[in-house]
Amino acid sequence: VQLQASGGGLVQAGGSLRLSCAASGPTFSSYGMGWFRQAPGKDRESVAAISGSDFSTYYRGAVKGRFTISRDNAKNTVYLRMTSLKPEDTAVYYCAAVAADGIVVFSAGYNYWGQGTQVTVSS
Repeated sequence: VQLQASGGGLVQAGGSLRLSCAASGPTFSSYGMGWFRQAPGKDRESVAAISGSDFSTYYRGAVKGRFTISRDNAKNTVYLRMTSLKPEDTAVYYCAAVAADGIVVFSAGYNYWGQGTQVTVSS
């Protein structure tokens, strides 16, 4: 599975962005998907995750109510809609895939990673 993330950019605080992650390979619906982020000098952290078939979701507390993860299995794509962005959301955002239909929170559980897309939120 190859993953290609896109949609990052520079936005003012309070603004919105939608990240996309396009996946290659068959049986996309059998993969759990996740979004992670890494800010300078900090560890990579989980942002959101979604299962492959029943679309169960997980969010870290800091983004609940502001971010929405979704997926379109027909397009082999997972999205992260980010609203009410804050300067502390500034990071490189990565999408990841796990060869299992479920929710995986920890980065060590993922098999495949995209290249990352920069999100910068100015105050």
